[in-house]
Amino acid sequence: MNFSTLFRLGENLNLDRKTLVFLRWIAILGQLFAINLVFFALELEFPIFSAYLIISIGLITNLFLQFGIKTIQLKDLYASFFLTYDLIQLTILLYLTGGISNPFSILLIVPAIVSSTFLSVGTTIILGLITLIFLFILTTFHYPLPGIHENSFTFPTYYLVGFFIAIIIGLVFLSYFGIRFAGETKKRSEALNKLQEMISKEYELESLGGQAAAAAHSLGTPLATISVVATELKKEIGNNQNYSKDIDLLISQTKRCSEILKKISTKQIKEDEFFSFVYLEDLLEEIITSFKETSSKKITLSANEDNNKISIKRSPEIIYGLRNFIGNAVKFSKSEVNIILKSNKEVVEIKINDNGPGFPEDIKKVLGEPYIKSKSKDVSSNAGLGLGTFLGQTLLKKKFASLSFSKDKKLGGASVIISWNINNFKFNA
Repeated sequence: MNFSTLFRLGENLNLDRKTLVFLRWIAILGQLFAINLVFFALELEFPIFSAYLIISIGLITNLFLQFGIKTIQLKDLYASFFLTYDLIQLTILLYLTGGISNPFSILLIVPAIVSSTFLSVGTTIILGLITLIFLFILTTFHYPLPGIHENSFTFPTYYLVGFFIAIIIGLVFLSYFGIRFAGETKKRSEALNKLQEMISKEYELESLGGQAAAAAHSLGTPLATISVVATELKKEIGNNQNYSKDIDLLISQTKRCSEILKKISTKQIKEDEFFSFVYLEDLLEEIITSFKETSSKKITLSANEDNNKISIKRSPEIIYGLRNFIGNAVKFSKSEVNIILKSNKEVVEIKINDNGPGFPEDIKKVLGEPYIKSKSKDVSSNAGLGLGTFLGQTLLKKKFASLSFSKDKKLGGASVIISWNINNFKFNA
């Protein structure tokens, strides 16, 4: 663990100002209600004016936070300042009202919990340590619990120590949960953003291709007109050498422009196959060919006879999804990748097998989650096992695919099975 990174106030770690303001208003109103109930309704005495004073300071700080700070998101440093003050405020109130024996002492863990969800790990650890110090102080030094003398009752030492330990356990557990939850949420959000970015770029390329085709079509008529006029001029000029060479150049360049525009239009037609139907076997062949050009590994495709009937509409999701898993197989295989296409009246199935190390046992249950890492020494790099698998799975599931991961008995490596119900293939029709 890199402790310099851990305790560095993390960039892009922030807490929504309105959220913190709302939480602090709830705390302030709750504190006011509690002390007034105890003092006036239950008629139990404690230093209420001191309690009013510390709550008033908290109220002023929250008004400043709400109206004096204009930023929507509070940086780690600013948020931790207000949370630390809230911790100090609650500690003083508890000191005045029985210390750790006060049932509201459990609320001391709230600032650390909020920090674990929204702020850096370093900030959470610091707030946790401050909380532990305050808990120890409140266990040892505090005013008596209001009304305790009237009833001639005192808490046993073991009760206070046990309550102290219980709060510490709750603090550690909930803080750890908050840190893990916030971390996983952030990772998933980043992965989904990358996924969206990938699809957006593909659609942008398609849009640019359509614009190019439209431009080619629009320029075709003016170029044809120029060519006709130039040809007529050549006839009129005859053998005049002063101008004939220039006109010949004009005609040749016009033809060249027409050929370029024709290629653009033809290319766009090919690219528009994203919106046309293609045999699934042909699509797999295209993807495999692109990897054969950059890899020396043996990549084979086998298919049953019925596959010539499987026609789907091209989509970026299916293409990128299949490319991700085939690319992972090529990357992690030692020398061989085998892709099998099967279909019947009910199911269409693509099986991608390789002779690599296979899926490590410690990540099998979490395959498909972003940013996973394996401790296995057989896998030199985990890139693709986490984010790549997550993206590929998400893209294919968007198109109604089911995925399973296992070990291939024949090649000994990883096996990925992608299948569709034959009826769901009609979504592409």
